[in-house]
Amino acid sequence: MLRKLLLVLLGAVIAIPLIASLAGIKLLQFKTMGDAFAEMTMPPEQVNAAEVFEYTRQPEIAAVGTVMAVQGTTVRTEAEGIVREILFTPGTYIEAGQPLVQLDIELEQAQLREAEATAELSRISLKRAQELRKSKYIAQSEFDSIRTNVKQADAQVDYVRAVIAKKTIRAPFSGTLGIRQISVGQFLNKGDEIVSLQALDPIYVDFSLPQQRQSNLQMGLTVQVISDAYPNRTFEGRISAFNPDIDPVTRNIRVQATLPNPESLLRPGMYVSLSLLEAATEKVLMLPTTAIQYGPYGSTVFIIEASKDNPDTLVLRQQSVQLGTHKGDFVEVTEGLKAGDRVVSTGVFKLRPGMAVVVDNSLAPEFKFEPKPGNS
Repeated sequence: MLRKLLLVLLGAVIAIPLIASLAGIKLLQFKTMGDAFAEMTMPPEQVNAAEVFEYTRQPEIAAVGTVMAVQGTTVRTEAEGIVREILFTPGTYIEAGQPLVQLDIELEQAQLREAEATAELSRISLKRAQELRKSKYIAQSEFDSIRTNVKQADAQVDYVRAVIAKKTIRAPFSGTLGIRQISVGQFLNKGDEIVSLQALDPIYVDFSLPQQRQSNLQMGLTVQVISDAYPNRTFEGRISAFNPDIDPVTRNIRVQATLPNPESLLRPGMYVSLSLLEAATEKVLMLPTTAIQYGPYGSTVFIIEASKDNPDTLVLRQQSVQLGTHKGDFVEVTEGLKAGDRVVSTGVFKLRPGMAVVVDNSLAPEFKFEPKPGNS
């Protein structure tokens, strides 16, 4: 038993110095590796850079509106009668005064011949009376009665001619016709619908603005209109009128813009979105939208600047910013930056403050105010 204990003690005496020497060697190795890592520097990250620039912007007021015809109506009958002839083609453009419908006028033509005969007889009677009046063979009162009969007969002729004219229904103004509402042989009463007629070039857009915008309104301001029927096209016009009063219920100002519409793309009743460009301009700071890093505590950018320890080295500084309106690939910065600041324009999600960087814009994307991406 004593011998086994002596052997164990002897083994411990031999093992302890060996283990201690091995631990010392490992500790020295770890220290050497740590010192090497401490002296080791990461290579700088390649980044795209863009400068914050000053942009002269024309402020816009967004609104929605309705397209209205400069002249538009539903053509209706002014006299009753049977449709004898339809003189128009639906959907075509016609000039003012062009005949549209001819109603039956046989009875009126007979009445006109009778009225013309009566008028002719009254004029013959007046001529005889004038000769007799010179010789004083008729009294003045009888002469006046004959002269009055002539005027009444002429008036009757004019009346029948007016009735006949109303039975030829004409376009009140130039415009585009709609769908025909009548057929040949149909009996029409006064006021029956015939066809829609709309003047489409130019065209109106009516919209409303809150009373706070009254100071921004003036004649001739540019209005840009977009319709979901033509999402890739912008129509441009100018303010031509606005009401002098404010709606007491909505507190809005009614405004009207006039737009050229040579292709008749905008039609009365269409719903449109529009931007009213104010007369005054303002200067704002802009930078690419992709330079913004959005976070739960606000938006930030990475500013590229020289290192304080080594002016030849570029490092990143994270800066909080306040953003304004977007325009194309750019966004307005209202606080946090100044013109000329250089920021990382892409790939900001992989960066951190203090990181060394190298600017390389060889593969930088092109930023535009009016981007037109192709189909992908």
